[in-house]
Amino acid sequence: MRTTTTKVNEYNAIARAVQHYINGAKSGKGDDMKTAFHEDATIFGYVGNNLFAGPIQQLFAWNDQNGPAIGLQARIASIDLIDTVATVRLELENWTGHRFTDLFTLLKVNNEWKIMNKVFHLHASNVASEAAA
Repeated sequence: MRTTTTKVNEYNAIARAVQHYINGAKSGKGDDMKTAFHEDATIFGYVGNNLFAGPIQQLFAWNDQNGPAIGLQARIASIDLIDTVATVRLELENWTGHRFTDLFTLLKVNNEWKIMNKVFHLHASNVASEAAA
């Protein structure tokens, strides 16, 4: 029984780490999401044909520039946990008009879950998709 309780507690701790990221997206302040990430975390994904890649500080700067995402809706689609390693799939709707799918890898560092890497997919907007059809 203890294993089950421990595992539930771990899933909840992972979800709390991801929630810091979501809260920062909503506030539009990179500093609000920093708690979720390890200081050496990285980010990768495409914005159009351009690769957005490098240190996670680029995300914080983009978030500051992008501003608050008041209408953001976020849903954790999955959490996979293997002892001190986890993956999370997060679906985000209306991040200032954009839809993202984020894939995170997390590591338990000093007894705290931290996002080590974010890989994202920026979905084509409905307007762009309809125009292409």
